[in-house]
Amino acid sequence: MKVVLLGEPMGLFMAEEEGPLHQAGRFSASIAGAEYNVAVGLARLGHSPAYCTRLGDDPVGARILEGMKANGIDQSLAAVAKGELTGLMLKSSTQEGDPDIAYYRRGSAASQITPEDIDRLDLSGCGWLHVTGIFPAVSESAFAATLRLMERAKEAGMTVSLDPNLRPQLWPSQQRMAEAICGLAEKGADVVLPGIGEGRTLSGGRCQSPEEVAGFFHGLGARQVVVKLGGDGAFWSCRESGSGFAPGVPVEKLVDTVGAGDGFAAGVISALAEGLSLAEAARRGNAIGAIQISHKSDNEGLPTRDQLEEVLAMGRVPASAQL
Repeated sequence: MKVVLLGEPMGLFMAEEEGPLHQAGRFSASIAGAEYNVAVGLARLGHSPAYCTRLGDDPVGARILEGMKANGIDQSLAAVAKGELTGLMLKSSTQEGDPDIAYYRRGSAASQITPEDIDRLDLSGCGWLHVTGIFPAVSESAFAATLRLMERAKEAGMTVSLDPNLRPQLWPSQQRMAEAICGLAEKGADVVLPGIGEGRTLSGGRCQSPEEVAGFFHGLGARQVVVKLGGDGAFWSCRESGSGFAPGVPVEKLVDTVGAGDGFAAGVISALAEGLSLAEAARRGNAIGAIQISHKSDNEGLPTRDQLEEVLAMGRVPASAQL
C-alpha cells in the first residue's frame, strides 16, 4: 500500500560536541522532519511511502531529494520551486533528555504550498494519508493545503492518520493550536496517535487518563486511537474491538529522544496497513520508538524488518544498538 505523507523535510545540522547550541563549533549534516522520519521508517519496513512537499532549488533541497531516493521514498509528489529556499534546523548534542533546537523555516518553499498545489496531485494507487500537527502550523496556506489533502484522501477512500505532534512555538497561541488540530481530527482522521500530554492539552485539561484521552478523540470521529505513554508503553482503543495496554520496550542506553514518536507512528501505520490488530500495531510502535531513541539523529536508528523482529524477540533494546 502506498502511504502519502504531507510535510516539510528540512536540512538538519547536529552539533558534534555537547554544550549550548550557540557555542557549537562543528556540525554534521542530515535530514529532519517528522513526516520524513515516518517515511524512512515505513520504507525500511518494506512499505511504499510517497512524500508530498515543496523544496527549494538549493543545496539543502538537493540533499533531501538524494536522501529520499536513497531511502526508497517516492518523490513524485515533491515539487522543486525555483528561487525559493528549503527550511533547516540546528540541534544541540546531549547525552540525556531533549536537545535544544533552532528552526529556520519561515518563508520556506514548503510553507508556501497551497490547496491548488494539492488539487494537481495524482493520488492514484495511494491507500493511506498520514499528517501531523506540525506542517499545518507553518503557514495559513499549509494549513489549508492539509485540509484539502485530507478531503481528497477521504473522497478517494484512503485511511487517514493524524499525529498531533504539538509544536506550540509554531502557533500564535495554545488556543489556536488546539482548535486547529482538533479540527483536523474532526475533518476525517481515522487513526489518531496522541501523547498523553498532548491529549491533556488538546482537551483543555478535561482528559487526564489514557482512557479519557482516547474517548476524547473517539468523540471527534476517530475509529482508532493509540495514546503514547513514553517508557510505560501505549494505550490503544478501537471502537469495534475494545481497548488495552501495550507495554513499553526497555532501552539499555538512551541516546536521543528526538524521533521516537515518528518511529512509533511508522510502527503503527505499517502494522495496520498489513492488517494487524491495533494491539499488535501499538506493540510494534513501542518497539520502533525504543530503537530510535537508542541512536543519534532523527531517523538513522529506524529499523529494518529483521532488526525490528530481533528487538521484539529480545524484549529490549541493547545498549550497543548494533542490531
